[in-house]
Amino acid sequence: MKSTSADRRIRDLRPTKHSVDTWTPIDVLVEEERTAERGVQPSITVFLAGRECPFTCVFCDLWRQTLDGPTPAGAIPAQLDVALRRVGSVPPGAGIKLYNASNFFDPRAVPVADGPAIAERLAPFDRVTVESHPLFVGPAALEFNSLLEDRLEVAMGLETIHPRALPRLNKRMNLADFDRAADLLRRGGVGVRAFVLVGAPFVPAAETVEWAVRSVEYALDHGAEVVTLIPVRAGNGELDRLQREGDFVPPILAQLEEALERSLALERGVVLADLWDVEGLAACRDCGPERVARLERMNLTGRPEEPVGCPQCRV
Repeated sequence: MKSTSADRRIRDLRPTKHSVDTWTPIDVLVEEERTAERGVQPSITVFLAGRECPFTCVFCDLWRQTLDGPTPAGAIPAQLDVALRRVGSVPPGAGIKLYNASNFFDPRAVPVADGPAIAERLAPFDRVTVESHPLFVGPAALEFNSLLEDRLEVAMGLETIHPRALPRLNKRMNLADFDRAADLLRRGGVGVRAFVLVGAPFVPAAETVEWAVRSVEYALDHGAEVVTLIPVRAGNGELDRLQREGDFVPPILAQLEEALERSLALERGVVLADLWDVEGLAACRDCGPERVARLERMNLTGRPEEPVGCPQCRV
């Protein structure tokens, strides 16, 4: 993909990249997650080391743990072997998420020849989730779903439907691209998961929650069964520049809480809050842990709870 001046500016502002091992997964998590069928099942997330995404979104920090060149053949199956040894026995009904900080259907990130070996290792799982930019979603996704015997779910970043913000994210995607990809997946029997940003750059801070909820509704309207709300985290260089210029205001915990509450009130699909490093949003030491625990419970039950009262704050 041809680099643009925006790509180069964003890359020039990046902090130092982390070193990763081609043959070892970055991390493996075992959690419980509510599914599209409304049940709670064991969920294993494998953070794979692979080629960096060719898109240069202004909000992304996933490039920190990627390879400098293409992913070598055999690396992803080898990483899965390591991950599954760490997990031990796979719990009944478990799902697995393979997040490679890129696009699963980019052949430079996941070599096509490795597809059968990857599918073989995923045989014990009821549901397999991978991530991809909508522009990489095509026949390869349907072919991989066939290898998995119709157990595939593809997670795509919708980010925001704000009409002025989305074109400025440098994602090189419009809503029609998301719609096309989601429709192709659904018609091919593939599940759809969407990511929505809370605190997207270029969205006025006072409208953060409103546009997050609107974006959740849009994703559900266009075939997503699961939508994850992701608070935008500063620190990638470009976001810090945008913050100085007034085009980005980091979200606060109260906004993530309200976005989840209002999304659950829709009583549609499965809506989850991404709680990775959420403690960084919990500025108040008195109520922060209890509020994070509340979000964890809401993720599992799908039911809003009364807000946590705090004599010190409500931020």
